[in-house]
Amino acid sequence: MPEISIIISTYNWPEALKLCLLSIKEQTVLPAEVIIADDGSGSATRQVIGEIKKDFPVPLLHVWHEDMGFRKTIILNKAVKQSSRQYIVQIDGDVILEKHFIADHQTLSEPHVFVRGTRAHIKQERLPEIFRTAHIYFSFLSCGIINRFNSIRLPMLSFLLEKKSNNSESVRGSNLAYWKSDFILVNGYNNALTGWGHEDEELAARFVNNNIQKKAVKLKAVQFHLSHGQLSRNNEPEHAREVKSAVQMRLKDCINGYAQS
Repeated sequence: MPEISIIISTYNWPEALKLCLLSIKEQTVLPAEVIIADDGSGSATRQVIGEIKKDFPVPLLHVWHEDMGFRKTIILNKAVKQSSRQYIVQIDGDVILEKHFIADHQTLSEPHVFVRGTRAHIKQERLPEIFRTAHIYFSFLSCGIINRFNSIRLPMLSFLLEKKSNNSESVRGSNLAYWKSDFILVNGYNNALTGWGHEDEELAARFVNNNIQKKAVKLKAVQFHLSHGQLSRNNEPEHAREVKSAVQMRLKDCINGYAQS
């Protein structure tokens, strides 16, 4: 099974990032390294990373660029360039991982396949208490869980809901795994997609166009998302058109991506 580089995207929510990192420390199988893809956060995020890094059990890298608006695709490309392992598990900095998350992703990995996981959500009204107590242990039975089915971990039965397909729909970077070589093959994320929306589906479309299948999973690789308000979606329609274009034109890479970052 491959060693894993975890890449965490974050922007100015250090309280959430702290819990995410604490949940990685509690994994039954640790990743080989953790790389934080920071889209221009301020000093509070840097301080949290510095404190946790003191006793973090694996190398913890902080890849940062200046805040010039939502440029998540660019910082993710830069973070993947810094990775030293060949299998990437990508998450957002506002999720808490169930303790078998890394181990589950190891068992899900296979050549010419990328993995699309799911997530349960924790209601916003619970967050003040969670941040105050640094609580990172959640389950199907926990109070305030939304999409409760996604919080169930039953690895012996997960194969029943595991599905491979050749489409890029419903792919989210909060729970996404891929081979670094496949990421380089498609030239990574499209740097032209700035602002919120569909950047993960556009990447996935190019994976599929290179005969890299999507594996959708349930009952494994469980994570809990800390709910928050919506970001600006001004660029979402344009990004949706880019996804449609990638699918219809069978695009296999992008002209401004990983190699240009």
